[in-house]
Amino acid sequence: METIWDWITVIAFAGLATLLLQRSTEEEPSDKLWQYFPPAIGCAITNYVGNEGQNVIAAGIFGAVVAYIFVVLKVRLPNF
Repeated sequence: METIWDWITVIAFAGLATLLLQRSTEEEPSDKLWQYFPPAIGCAITNYVGNEGQNVIAAGIFGAVVAYIFVVLKVRLPNF
């Protein structure tokens, strides 16, 4: 854990894993296991590209990962 990209992608991946575990306990799961592979792979690519010093590209890939999570996995932010 040496760079900011290490921290960002590990936190995102942990959130993704938590979402998978939470939804897998539902009676009728709302999504399939394969739908979690693109954002997981995107986190790995983001981390690699960011660690290579390509911060703008890494930010773009991470933005796509976040967009995928909100659009495909239909994550909603809680209302406070």
